[in-house]
Amino acid sequence: MTPLERIRSFPLPFAELMGIAFVEADKDRVVATLDVRDDLCTVGHSIHGGALMALADTVGAAATVVNLPADAKGTTTIESKTNFVSGALAGTTIKAIATPVHRGRRTQVWQTRIESADNKLIALVTQTQMVL
Repeated sequence: MTPLERIRSFPLPFAELMGIAFVEADKDRVVATLDVRDDLCTVGHSIHGGALMALADTVGAAATVVNLPADAKGTTTIESKTNFVSGALAGTTIKAIATPVHRGRRTQVWQTRIESADNKLIALVTQTQMVL
């Protein structure tokens, strides 16, 4: 099973509700897209910061799952830091690219870049995942 098939094989109800689509995955990079809908926005038809954080959390967690040690039972987020740089309007598609900062036996740290279709930085998220 490829890393992308592995991610797609387990249920992620909240990610499905948001419309997150995983499009690429290997041990060093996981990429997902999200269509910015009105129900994910705040005033001005701009994506809500919480939606950006949820996207990054989901992609970082999936990247951790791809890299879990064989004896691990799962993962959970224990810390997340988001820098909001710009917005994304309803009707656009954004992508989240997670890359590793640290992959240990007890914790993993991932940095997720959220970008517009023209690669403009929207948010930069660093999260720590605990290996269960």
